[in-house]
Amino acid sequence: MKISLNWLNEYIDLKDVSLDEILDKLTYAGLEVEEVDDQAANFKNIIAGYVVEAKKHPNADKLSLCKVSDGNEEFNVVCGAPNVATGQKIVFAKVGAVIPNGKFKIEKAKIRGEVSSGMICSERELNISENHEGIMVLDPSVKEGTPVSDILGLNDVIMEIAITPNRADALSHIGIARDLSALFNRPLKYPEINLSESDKKSSDLASVEIIDAVNCPRYIGKVVIDVQIKESPEWLKKRIRSIGSRPINNVVDVTNFILHEVGQPLHAFDLDKLSGNKIVVRSAGNDLKFTTLDSKERTLRPEDLMICDSKIPVAIAGVMGGENSEVTQSTKNILIESAFFNPSSVRKTAKQLGLSTDASYRFERGTDPEITVWAAQRAAGLIQETGGGQILSGEIDAYPLKLKRKETGLRFARIDKILGYHIDEKDVMAILERLGFEIKKKTDDGLTAVIPLYRHDVEREIDLIEEIARIYGYNKIPEVSKISVTLEEKVDHSAFVDKVRVVLNSLGFYEIITNSLLSDETANRFGKPVHVLNPQSSEMSHLRPSLLPGMLTTISNNLKVNEKDLQLFETGKTFEKISDSKIESFDDFTETEQLLVALTGNAVRTEWYDKDRQQDIFEMKGFVSSFIEVILPKVEFNFIASEEHSQYLEYCLSIKAAGQEIGYCGMIKKEICSLFDINQDVIVFMSDLNILKQVPVPKKSFKELLKFPKVFRDCAFVLDAGIGSERVIEVIKEHGSNLLHNVKLFDIFQSESLGSGKKSLAFQLEYYDFGGTLTEEEIEKIFTKTIKAVEQKFDAKLRGA
Repeated sequence: MKISLNWLNEYIDLKDVSLDEILDKLTYAGLEVEEVDDQAANFKNIIAGYVVEAKKHPNADKLSLCKVSDGNEEFNVVCGAPNVATGQKIVFAKVGAVIPNGKFKIEKAKIRGEVSSGMICSERELNISENHEGIMVLDPSVKEGTPVSDILGLNDVIMEIAITPNRADALSHIGIARDLSALFNRPLKYPEINLSESDKKSSDLASVEIIDAVNCPRYIGKVVIDVQIKESPEWLKKRIRSIGSRPINNVVDVTNFILHEVGQPLHAFDLDKLSGNKIVVRSAGNDLKFTTLDSKERTLRPEDLMICDSKIPVAIAGVMGGENSEVTQSTKNILIESAFFNPSSVRKTAKQLGLSTDASYRFERGTDPEITVWAAQRAAGLIQETGGGQILSGEIDAYPLKLKRKETGLRFARIDKILGYHIDEKDVMAILERLGFEIKKKTDDGLTAVIPLYRHDVEREIDLIEEIARIYGYNKIPEVSKISVTLEEKVDHSAFVDKVRVVLNSLGFYEIITNSLLSDETANRFGKPVHVLNPQSSEMSHLRPSLLPGMLTTISNNLKVNEKDLQLFETGKTFEKISDSKIESFDDFTETEQLLVALTGNAVRTEWYDKDRQQDIFEMKGFVSSFIEVILPKVEFNFIASEEHSQYLEYCLSIKAAGQEIGYCGMIKKEICSLFDINQDVIVFMSDLNILKQVPVPKKSFKELLKFPKVFRDCAFVLDAGIGSERVIEVIKEHGSNLLHNVKLFDIFQSESLGSGKKSLAFQLEYYDFGGTLTEEEIEKIFTKTIKAVEQKFDAKLRGA
């Protein structure tokens, strides 16, 4: 937003304050100055001069040799302009000046043998017009030595200030002046309004009816009649140009002036074009086509707020007026609109129309409902000043939904605790009062402040403390020489998810990040989604209930560019309603952090050592096993066939650990894949990271190294082919005593030589004792007992016996 320093000085006297100090104070207070255009600096060392003498150059026919006075001394200047003459007041650029057009620096030089100590300038060289036929001749009354910036009125400083969305109160010159008033502890001066009103009332000529009071709590109408529409006076045009706008006519310029002066958007209607001389504030309803001031037809929604007369819409509330009621050269009678609209309503309408104006920009962020009457009166006074006419007495004030100021308490001790340093109570009160807060009550411990309605961002005690800190100065926070740090263990809530990412990366998977917002149709296909109240578009209207849509969309996009072999994963939040009823609280929906891993395409492409092999459930099972073994070390888990999740899986393997399901994997159904234009198998693994994180993992402990030798014994049994090795291992462990620490199956052999329906299982048994070396007799006794137990249990025979 552009702010003129000269304009600011009308509301707060800063003439004795340096520009650098103003810029620093504003930036420290949260109003960042992004750019500064110091017009006077562009004309430094360029002043009004007096031509004491002008004569022909002795060595050049087209040059003149002049003596120019700056009021203190005279300078020799060589000039090539044909209109230079003795006795003129001219624009003189002294040595060291930088000419605005061309940005070249004036230096002392010799021109055709004569010394020239400066330059007499034309309008083109000053960048104020294209005239360069001769030098610029000033009014004879101008005093020598006067800076040309003062003569031309180009002595302003234009600041480009970045206003954060929460500071709607600062979107005007008075808003910035209010902060400066607190920063420099100087009084804020509002313009005086002295209206000359007629005996006739505004309500005699016009009326206002508000149907939608929620979206328009207050609407002010003020009537000015017999106005002459004409060019604005120079002072008003200068103000309008200073903030980068173009003057149009006196009425439009007055409304723009007040918008930038106090932040209240106004609109002027041609009263004679309003049917029934009436304003009706209502929703658009069936009037879905409307032509705005820029002659473009807009398509509205039924719920969009409109300003109408007794028959048809005449303006889009808070956004733009209509072509059917605009002020033209023939306009005589004017209705001034000064209203407060619901920010949410204006924001939705402006966004839907793709139309952002100076008015909507302010209404979207919240204006001041209490300034509406003052702004209407100020506009009426300026319109009368610039275009004559009669101001009808009073205003039409429709205020069906009165907005009340909020109150909040502030504890002095709390300020010290939050900021870490003490601010005197008098300074606290002075800051708040300068910012427009009313001190309703004060005690030794604190105060009660009434929050002005233009401060939509202030609600709680902490907000008041923030206001005090930014005005008092963040740069006044004292340096701390010593900081104490506790050595307590810190909980890193992201550490587990980070570990998941690292492990999957090490297994060859690439992480993806997809949009957490989905369309209505897609979201409902994968669960009970949570609807977004104010979606950016229909494609992002619901929070995702599952990570699957984003994963399948990513796979589809890769397939379209011929990337078919993919190993991907994503971690992210999902949101799902518990029931179909309306969400009333946070208990009505769940928020979980999910992990989704996907395989598709070939696991191996044809090489000399292998052939094409597609990804399948067994590949995924292997990856998941490796993943869990790292994430949950020493935790036993198993895969069990499951009928759940059949709505989008062809088949499913549930993964159980610690008595609960920690995830599942399976192949996505063909019909689901086809919705995303995927024509190959997609295998997925899904897990709730909150559950995975809670699985108890045995603590790592030090195990003393074995000091005595291990003893190994091998044995092979011939038994029925239907007997599994796990059953045999169980029997071996059961009869192997506490000296048996490990059993390993190292060979399976089947042959007709063993007999029909027989197979051979070979095991290696590992024995050791932490307390001493085992003897041959001890081992033989235990080993023989184990062999007999297997033979008896399974009717087996020891091979080689």
